[in-house]
Amino acid sequence: MKHFLSIADLTPEQFRGLLTLAIKLKEEQKSGSGRPLLKGKTLGMVFQKPSLRTRVSFEMGMIQLGGQALYLSPFEIQLGKRESVADVSRVLSRYVDGIMARVFGHADIVTLAEYAGVPVINGLSDYNHPCQGAADFLTIVENKGQDLKGRKLVFVGDGNNVVTSLLFGATLLGMDFTITGPRGYEMPPGVWALGQKFAAQSGSHIAATTDVHAAVEGADVIYADVWASMGQEEEAAERARIFEPYQVNEALLAEAKDDVIAMHCLPAHRGQEITDGVCDGPHSVLWDQAENRMHAQKAILVELMADESQ
Repeated sequence: MKHFLSIADLTPEQFRGLLTLAIKLKEEQKSGSGRPLLKGKTLGMVFQKPSLRTRVSFEMGMIQLGGQALYLSPFEIQLGKRESVADVSRVLSRYVDGIMARVFGHADIVTLAEYAGVPVINGLSDYNHPCQGAADFLTIVENKGQDLKGRKLVFVGDGNNVVTSLLFGATLLGMDFTITGPRGYEMPPGVWALGQKFAAQSGSHIAATTDVHAAVEGADVIYADVWASMGQEEEAAERARIFEPYQVNEALLAEAKDDVIAMHCLPAHRGQEITDGVCDGPHSVLWDQAENRMHAQKAILVELMADESQ
C-alpha cells in the first residue's frame, strides 16, 4: 500500500489486515505497552476544511507512535491558488515523511499522491472519507465480530462521501448494505457500480430504497449523517424539509434488531438527522466510533510510514 486514498483501492485482505492492526495498536495503547513505531517521523497535515476529529486524532496518533505532526492551515497552503497542487506536493515531500490532506475536491488528493515522494492519506474529499470508513468498520467489528457476512448495515441519508466509504468497506468485507433516503439524493452511479462489483465478489447484498422502515428491518447497524454537508449550507433548509421523515430516532431503532448499534460520523445536528435519545442511548457507539478514528489512523500511518524493521 503506497497511499491511502480510498477503501476501494484495497483488497479485502488488505482492509482486514488494517483493521486487525488497528485492534492491536488500540490494545497496546490501552495497556500502556504502545511502541514508538514512527519515532523520528513527521506527518504534514494539509487542511482546506477545518475538523476537530481529523486534526486531533492524527496529531495524537503520531504522538503515541513516537512521531510528530505539523498542522498546515488553509491560509498557509491555499492548494492550487498560491501555487499548484503538484508543486506543494513536491515541496512537502522534501520536508516530511507523510502527507495527510483534508480537501474539497478529490482531484487535489489524487494530484498530491501523483507528485509526492512520500505516502499520502486522504483525510476527506468530496468523493469519499476513507479514514472515517476505517474507524467505522473497526467499531463495527468490535461490536459485531470479525465475520460480518450476513450482517446488515443501513445508512440513512444522502449519497455523500461518508456513505461511499461505507459501501466500499461493507462490500469488501461481505457485509450487506442498504442506503435509504429521498428520491433524488442517491449515490453516484459510478460509486454504486463499484459497490456492485465488490458485492458480487464477496457475496454481499446491496440495496437502495426510499422506504426507511423497510430498510431498517433486520439491521445490525444504523448509521446517520448530517443532511447538509459542508459547502451545502444554502440547501440546509430545503434538505431539512425533505429529509425530515428520515430522522434516526428511538422509534426507528425499535424496528431494527434488538442489539442494533447506532452510528454517526459527527458532528451531529441533534434534533435533525438524529435525536438526543439515540446519541446518548444504550444503542449508541458514537463515542467509541470517534475514538476509533485515532486507532484506525494509527494503523494506516504504521502501514504507510513505519520502517520495515519495526
